Amino acid sequence: MDNKHIEQKIVDTLKVNYMPYAMSVIVSRAIPEIDGLKPSHRKLLYTMYKMGLLKGQKTKSANVVGQTMKLNPHGDMAIYETLVRLTTGNMALLHPLVESKGNFGKVFSRDMKFAAPRYTEVKLAPISEELFRDIDKDTVDFIDNYDGTMKEPMLLPTVFPNILVNPNQGIAVGMASNICSFNLREVCEATIAYIKEDNIDLMRYLKAPDFPTGGQLILNEQEMRRIYETGRGSFRVRAKYRFDKKNSCIDIYEIPYTTTTEAIIEAIAGIIKAGKIKDITDVRDETDLEGLKITIDIKKNSDPDEIMNKLFRLTPLQDSFGCNFNILIDQKPMVLGVAGILDHWIQFRMDCIRRKSEFEIRKKSETLHLLNGLAKILLDIDKAIVIIRNTEQEDLVVPNLMEGFGIDEAQAEFIAEIKLRNLNREYILRHTSEINKLKKEISDLKDIVAHDSRVLDIICSQLEEISKKYGQERRTEIIGEEHVEEITTENLIEDYNVRLFLTDQGYIKKIPLVSLRSSGEHKLKDDDFIIQEEETKNKADLLLFSNKCTVYKLKVHELQDSKTSLLGDYLNNILKLEQDEKIIKMHATENYEGYFLFAYENGKMAKIPLSSYATKTNRRKLSNAYNADSKLVDIFYLEADADFAAFSSIDKVLVFNTSQINPKTTRDSQGVNVLKSKKGSVLRRVAPLSEAKLNDPEYYRANIPAIGCYLKEEDKENPQIGLF
Repeated sequence: MDNKHIEQKIVDTLKVNYMPYAMSVIVSRAIPEIDGLKPSHRKLLYTMYKMGLLKGQKTKSANVVGQTMKLNPHGDMAIYETLVRLTTGNMALLHPLVESKGNFGKVFSRDMKFAAPRYTEVKLAPISEELFRDIDKDTVDFIDNYDGTMKEPMLLPTVFPNILVNPNQGIAVGMASNICSFNLREVCEATIAYIKEDNIDLMRYLKAPDFPTGGQLILNEQEMRRIYETGRGSFRVRAKYRFDKKNSCIDIYEIPYTTTTEAIIEAIAGIIKAGKIKDITDVRDETDLEGLKITIDIKKNSDPDEIMNKLFRLTPLQDSFGCNFNILIDQKPMVLGVAGILDHWIQFRMDCIRRKSEFEIRKKSETLHLLNGLAKILLDIDKAIVIIRNTEQEDLVVPNLMEGFGIDEAQAEFIAEIKLRNLNREYILRHTSEINKLKKEISDLKDIVAHDSRVLDIICSQLEEISKKYGQERRTEIIGEEHVEEITTENLIEDYNVRLFLTDQGYIKKIPLVSLRSSGEHKLKDDDFIIQEEETKNKADLLLFSNKCTVYKLKVHELQDSKTSLLGDYLNNILKLEQDEKIIKMHATENYEGYFLFAYENGKMAKIPLSSYATKTNRRKLSNAYNADSKLVDIFYLEADADFAAFSSIDKVLVFNTSQINPKTTRDSQGVNVLKSKKGSVLRRVAPLSEAKLNDPEYYRANIPAIGCYLKEEDKENPQIGLF
């Protein structure tokens, strides 16, 4: 046997094997056509129509599924799943096409399983009548089914734009389709306006999509116009909720069409577990026969709106719907805007109405032709009876009548079939009186076929009738984008009071005040001690000054909540400090108000506004945070100007007010001379006057720059000052 491999170009293989499959999926499976149906929907609905399920009682779903297999050679489950989505029970469509009895699951639930087809019952919903109206009057083309034993329609002659009224989603090969649903009444009004007026603004009539699951649609008008024009784009839908004050819980009763209750509950449970929103204590599904309900228990005195705003950001309670209006037009996929869809649908309906009119012209013309023959007999009924009476062979009755009255075979056949009891003047007169009426009707139908305006008027009147008969109020509420609070990451952070502790060896602890009250002694490393502590909020910014003229910026919430029994966060790791760099001062701020006072060894001081450290971008490290010309002695935060005492290395003391120092916006400003040097003295220490413990502070006060006065003996005895 020859084992040689036959080489074949991959392109050829794809053309031969893959392209037919891809085309079949696109054209006859996944993408809806202008009647708003995919082939599986159409085959199923047509089977139900042929089973007489528009009228009468419901039948078992299993019966429908079995019959549909004559048109759709798929497994029963695939067909049944198609049926489920179309039912009133499943609630997936704004206007369900199938009336149902039994458990069909719910579109808003991922895990609620529908009952088996042997338990459930179905029939066509009244609105389905409008999908089949005049289907038996040659309005649409019929083709053979897969085995050539039956005929099925290529499209259904939908009297309203079902393509826009019921949502549709499909994934083909290399393309997909996702069409949102619109309110039937709005669609009918928009289509009528589109037919009657030029250059209409569709958004005046078709305000926004509408979903069977309700919710609130956040309208960005510009984006919605883009969707209407191009058929692509996305919009956001969020859940509706109410606050039950008595039970301190939030009830969610409508959710976005794109999600499920299970997905929402899992997301909220994850948030509770991670402790991201401390005010939520529990979440559960309370959906019952009354309808959908997710209950979120919250702590007393919590703000439900604030909690929901956070949940909208973190969970599918707010979700977006991505539009892709991909439709098959004459077996070709096309992405169309709303106007484009309406154009093709109007064209399709005009064709249906013309075909129906031509069908009726043919039928009425045939009747007229027969009645014209009957009218000729009216002139001499006796002659007709004599001809029939005197004809010996049955086969010759028709030819003899044709000859006797000058009529054709069809007319003669019709006359020959009249019962003897009807061969009277009254019967014939009554029937022939319809001739004029038929002539008028035929000429009217010919006028319809000839004039577009007549056809369009029929479409409009049918749409008005449908709107009146089946129209419903909107289910999805429209809210303007301006009324929606944009939730940033900042909004999601819990705010509470904390105390920060900075140690000499570079550890920082953030301890919530609530847990600080009941805590014991601080755990510190050997030889380590706390150099600064400060009370602030979890949402504040933290400035950390190092001995290398650098300031590092952190958000307080980025630090882990700690306890006194823990060491805290090690700043060298968090900030990636250099080998010999250490943090010497911290300051937390919420608004960047006030000043920093920098005191240098050379006796100069700089007063820099905090706003100089605020950056629009989230920069984590600012160099040149203060001046490097002289050694830094200390940094102070000034909420307002205050009195300070400066101590020199030769025990000279100067008391001054910081109002004498003009602020400089440049962070590394040299500052101004405050304490003059004498005999090479340097500034050794600075302290707020309230902490300096001077017996007679006014004795040391002077206008800057000044050398100051020698420390009095009585002040030297003060152990706080004596240390220096």
